[in-house]
Amino acid sequence: MLDSYFKITERGSTVGREVRGGVVTFFTMAYIVALNPLIIGLAKDGDGKFLGGGEAPNLAAIAAMTALVAGVLTILMGVVGNYPLALATGLGLNTFVAFGIASKMSWADAMGLVVIEGIIITVLVLTGFRTAVFRAVPTQLKIAISVGIGLFIALIGLVDAGFVRRTGTGPVPVTLGDNGTLVGWPVVVFACGLFLMIILMVKKVKGALLIGIATATVFAIVIESAFKIGPGFDGKTFNPKGWGLNVPSVPTDVVGTPDFSLFGNFNLLGSFDRIPLIAAILFIFTLLLSDFFDTVGTVTAIGHEAGLIDKDGNVPNNDRILLVDSLAAVAGGAGSISSNTSYIESAAGVGEGARTGLASVVTGVMFLLTTFLAPVVAVIPYEAATPALVIVGFLMMTQIKNIDWNDYGVAIPAFLTIILMPFTYNISVGIGAGFISHVGIRLVQGRRKEVHPLLLLVAALFLVYFLMSPINIWIS
Repeated sequence: MLDSYFKITERGSTVGREVRGGVVTFFTMAYIVALNPLIIGLAKDGDGKFLGGGEAPNLAAIAAMTALVAGVLTILMGVVGNYPLALATGLGLNTFVAFGIASKMSWADAMGLVVIEGIIITVLVLTGFRTAVFRAVPTQLKIAISVGIGLFIALIGLVDAGFVRRTGTGPVPVTLGDNGTLVGWPVVVFACGLFLMIILMVKKVKGALLIGIATATVFAIVIESAFKIGPGFDGKTFNPKGWGLNVPSVPTDVVGTPDFSLFGNFNLLGSFDRIPLIAAILFIFTLLLSDFFDTVGTVTAIGHEAGLIDKDGNVPNNDRILLVDSLAAVAGGAGSISSNTSYIESAAGVGEGARTGLASVVTGVMFLLTTFLAPVVAVIPYEAATPALVIVGFLMMTQIKNIDWNDYGVAIPAFLTIILMPFTYNISVGIGAGFISHVGIRLVQGRRKEVHPLLLLVAALFLVYFLMSPINIWIS
């Protein structure tokens, strides 16, 4: 029954590979359950209130709701879209909601805008517009998007592990470790986990990434027990030798009671009473554009890595995948935990062998269990899970050979797409630069007929996106 519904054999996979892939995807993105509360849970809205309307943060409720919505939507992606793609609160989007939107109104009003954005993007899917835009993108630009995301996800792994860090001063924005020096046991855990995964992959051991994460986690627990390293940031001081997010330890409690009280805490039209109409529209537009094209890039990258792309660069069940992703934005706002979107960390599961929606069902079930088993998830530190992201970045990078570097109309946009994603830490920026430069070069070359009309429209929208600051100043 599973094989028939999910087409496991048809896609060259097995139930065992799907389960392993789903587990690996969960471990590489489970950090969102702990991180999202720290982003939106500690910020105050325009009324000076924390999320939920209280005078004190309710981090436990945010964590529980984050896991619940991620679990339900990821299972839905697996069952409806049959694609190895997991969803959760979007990083970057949650920061924008917390500090860019909620600071100017109440949390309920801000989440209302997220719901409106989700409704709009769902309508775009149901009318076929979002799918049409997806297909209007040239195949080689889709490959460039996949490669760029590969570099981006590898950088995420290196930064989250503390192997690469921002510099406070100096001519470069990032450097090796702490001011050019690798420090602390957590980096050792990351390096050992990475080399173990490489060795297992070279030896073609099944479950290489999952074995690497589990082994590195055990090693991290031993290191923390022996040296009492503590967190990298305790809320007041920064410890360059500390753990990135979770401090690994044997959990004293295994089961906790989840708090879902935040569900439904949104005001659909309240924001229009708090800020000018044009400002609300610009907020929605920013959310919409980022959500729209982050997903296009993520779905494309996963499809290339899984070998599910057809000769025209399209993925199976594309309309269903985009529909679930669009509904995720609505669900995130309704759950008061910001817009939910597809996660590129799903590529880690694909690297482990996942090819169908069964892997997503496994990931979703684990998220649902996390609402009760949060103490167990907190055992896994960044440094044990992020080596998988570096490995997946390598796997996605190998597709670069399929780009025609002799055609400047493709090569230059592909180059800009690839480098700007990691350099700006933003998928949409890379996609936008690639679209605009591709359209511009083709027009200069007199090859306008090769550019799809929808791509012209999208390039124009991205110009508005990039010029948002002067537009805001002009409107003011």
